[in-house]
Amino acid sequence: MKKRLVMGVAALSLLATACGTGSGSTTDEITIGSMFEKTGEVSAYGTAEANAVNLAIKEINEAGGLLDKKINLIEYDTKSDNTEAASIATKLATQDEAVVIVGPATTGAVKASTPAVTRAEVSLVTPSGTDDSLTIDESGKVQPNIFRTSFQDSFQGIALAEFATSELGAKKAVIIGDSSSDYALGLTKAFEGAFDGEIVAEENFTADDTDFNAILTRIKDLDFDFIYLPGYYNQAGLIIKQAREMGITQPILGADGFGNQALLELAGTENVDNVYYSAHYSPNSEDAQVKDFIEAYQAEYDTEPDMFAALAYDTAYLVAQAIEEAGEATPEAITTALEEMSEFDGVTGTFTFDEDHNPVKSTLVIELQDGVEVGNTEVTP
Repeated sequence: MKKRLVMGVAALSLLATACGTGSGSTTDEITIGSMFEKTGEVSAYGTAEANAVNLAIKEINEAGGLLDKKINLIEYDTKSDNTEAASIATKLATQDEAVVIVGPATTGAVKASTPAVTRAEVSLVTPSGTDDSLTIDESGKVQPNIFRTSFQDSFQGIALAEFATSELGAKKAVIIGDSSSDYALGLTKAFEGAFDGEIVAEENFTADDTDFNAILTRIKDLDFDFIYLPGYYNQAGLIIKQAREMGITQPILGADGFGNQALLELAGTENVDNVYYSAHYSPNSEDAQVKDFIEAYQAEYDTEPDMFAALAYDTAYLVAQAIEEAGEATPEAITTALEEMSEFDGVTGTFTFDEDHNPVKSTLVIELQDGVEVGNTEVTP
C-alpha cells in the first residue's frame, strides 16, 4: 500500500537519458572518477554504490558511450576513511584528470574531499551525502563544485517529524542519536525543530559503541510513543535488536541510513517490527524504470539493489546527461550543465537542482514489519 503525505511545495520532475562520452585525459575517452567506501565501517553503502555506478557506466558504454566516446571509469576505495577520501579526491582531480567525480557515499568523506575538488574546479556528485552544509560553505555561499542526488538531512528530519505526528498520532518522542556523526547530528537538529510534540529524553552514543543496554534501560519505563534513531545501519541494527530483546515495543523511526540489508542482519528480522525510515525509492515500486534497474542489478551482482545503489545509479546517469547537454567533457562545461539542468528522470524520482545544488524531490517513509516492507508513505517537499 502506498499513501501520499504532502508537506508543502510541489516536487519537481525527472529525466534520465541514455548516454555517450567526452574528453578526459585522452582524445577518445572521457575519464570519470569513482570513489566509494568499499571497505571499512560503512562498506555496505559504498559497495552498493560503487557496483551501481559500474553497472550504469557499463550500460552507457555498451550503448555507444557519450559524445561518440567511451567512458574510462577510474575507481578508488576510500576505506571508510576521510583522510583517504581527501587524498583520492586530489588524485582524481589532478593526476587522473577526471572531468567529474561520482561519490563518495557519506557526509564526512564528501566534506573531506571538498577542498581538493574546489581547488581543481572539478565537480563531485555524491549519491548519498545528506548533511545540509555539504553544498554550502561557512560563509553561506554555494560550494561551486559539490552536488548531490539525495535529499538533505533537514528534509528527512522534518518529514519524519511530520510522519510521526500525522500518521502515527505520536506526541512523545525519545531520541537516541550518534554524537560523533555529522549525519546524525544534522538529522537530530532538523527533527527537534520540526516535532510539535514533547521530547521526553535524548540519549547519545558514539560510532564505536556496540552495547546500548544502559541507554535502553534508562528509557524503557518512560512514557513515550516512539524512538527517533538517526544514524547508520551498523549501530541502528544493534539498537533495534537490543531494544526489542529488552521488551521495548514502541515504533522506531530512522532516516535513510537504515536502508541496507545489513540492518536486518544485525537486528534479526524478527526484531525489525514497527520500524519506519525515510527512503529514496522502494524496490516494490511498479514503475517500469525501477523494475528494469532491479532486474539489471540482480543479473549483474546476484543481489537486490538497495536505495543507495539506486541513488548511485541515478548519479551516474545524471552525470552522463550533464555531459551530453554540455556538448563537451570539460570540468567547467559539466558544472554549468549540472547547474542548468532542467529535469532528470531517474529510478529515485524526477528532480531538478535548486540554487544550492540540492535536488528537489519527494521521499518515502517505508514501514517494516518482521523485516519486510509492508507499506510506504510519500512525503513531498
